[in-house]
Amino acid sequence: MKADPATQLRLLELQALDSGIDRLAARRRTLPELEVITARTADLDAISDDLVGVRTELGDVTRAQRRLEDEIELVRTRAARDTERLGSGAISNARELENLQSEVASLARRQGVLEDEALERMEAVEGLDSRLAELERREADVRAEIDVASTARDKAFGEIDAEAARLRDRRGALAPSLPVPLVTLYERIRASSGGVGAAALLRRRCQGCHLELSGGDLREVAAAAADDVVRCEECQRILIRTAESGL
Repeated sequence: MKADPATQLRLLELQALDSGIDRLAARRRTLPELEVITARTADLDAISDDLVGVRTELGDVTRAQRRLEDEIELVRTRAARDTERLGSGAISNARELENLQSEVASLARRQGVLEDEALERMEAVEGLDSRLAELERREADVRAEIDVASTARDKAFGEIDAEAARLRDRRGALAPSLPVPLVTLYERIRASSGGVGAAALLRRRCQGCHLELSGGDLREVAAAAADDVVRCEECQRILIRTAESGL
């Protein structure tokens, strides 16, 4: 393949633009903010699950506490009524009096048990309230971190996309001015060689694979006509000769 030296040098310009576009795309994929957002979103999901669990448990315990309080109130009411009957002197039957005294004592014991259970529920509610407040605080903090990272990400995306658009515009103006066969070869090599299809020969070293050409390869390149499109024997990239090639 033939291409005049000036055209080959312009191929290096095309490579520089493509490499710049590729670097911007890689930067866009690997922004540190993306990792923060992913990690904090996972944290937020875990916190949300914990919140559901704590709120469910809190609801269950609160309902159980209310049921106990209702039962305690019933026991108190019944005990007060029986105590009033005992103190009224209206009961003269010894057996009935004894039974009523026994019931008052039983109600007192039952009230004590229920009040102990209610106290346990109250302590459980306090613990769950504290846990809920902590989770809600953590949830707010994580959401704030996600918001900050998202803002930084969007700003970086805007800057990257603007620069990439500028490079693509320059590429769009340059590529059509180059010979189609040369660009086709370049694109084919670039697709299979990590995004680099053309590289300068600088001080006898290929800037694509960064290997120094052997004596024989160097002599072949030096002997090639100026408009010959030469390739690196090691990486097969298009090798662009410059004033600093060392030939």
